[in-house]
Amino acid sequence: MSFDVVSSWLSLNGDLLLTATWETVYMVAVAGIVGFVFGIPLGVILHTSKKGGLLENPRLNKVLGAIVNIGRSVPFLVLMVAIIPVTKIIVGTFIGTTAAIVPLTIGAIPFVARLIEGALLEVPSGLVEAAQSMGATPMQIISKVLLPEAMPTIINSITITLVTLVSYSAMAGTVGGGGLGDVAIRYGFHRYDISVMTVTVVMLIVLVQIIQSVGDNLVRRVDHR
Repeated sequence: MSFDVVSSWLSLNGDLLLTATWETVYMVAVAGIVGFVFGIPLGVILHTSKKGGLLENPRLNKVLGAIVNIGRSVPFLVLMVAIIPVTKIIVGTFIGTTAAIVPLTIGAIPFVARLIEGALLEVPSGLVEAAQSMGATPMQIISKVLLPEAMPTIINSITITLVTLVSYSAMAGTVGGGGLGDVAIRYGFHRYDISVMTVTVVMLIVLVQIIQSVGDNLVRRVDHR
C-alpha cells in the first residue's frame, strides 16, 4: 500500500477509529473504576468472613460466594441481554457506549472480588497473627497488613480486569455498544472491509499492551519482596 493510499485511507477512517478508541477507553475506565469500588471491598469481605477469618461469618460468606459464582458463570453476551431492563432503568436505553458500561460493570464486580480474595490469601498468616498479638483491630489488620502486603497482586489483578474489560467492550460492540468492537462489526465484517478489521484488531492489541505495561511497571514499584 503506497503512502498516498494510506494517507487517503486514514483521512476517510481516522476520525471513526479515534472516536471508537475513545469510546472503548471510556467504557473500560468507567466500568473498571466502578467495578473496583464494589469488587475490592467484596473480595475483602469474602476473605475475612470465611471460616477462621478475621470477621468469621460462614453464612454471609456462603451467600456472597454463591452470588459471586453466579455472576462469574454467566457469559458476558448473555449478561448484556439478561439485564437490559436494568440498563434501561439506569441510563434510559440499552444501546450505546454509556449503556454498555452497565453490563461491563456488573460483569467486572464478581471477577474483581474473586481476584482480590485470591490476592489476600497470599498474605502470610504469620503477619496477621503478629498484628493480632499486638492488639490490632480487624480493620487495622485489613488496612495496614492485608491490603499493603497484597498490593502487588492486587495491582496485577486490576491489570487483568482491565484487559478482560477491553475484550468485553469489543463484545459489547456486537450489539450496538460502540467502541472498536462496533467498528469492527459494522465496517469490517458487514462491509467486508479487511483493512478496518485489521486496524481495529491492532488498536485493541496496542491498548491491551499499554494496560499490561503500565500494570507491570506499577507492580515492580510496589513489590519490595
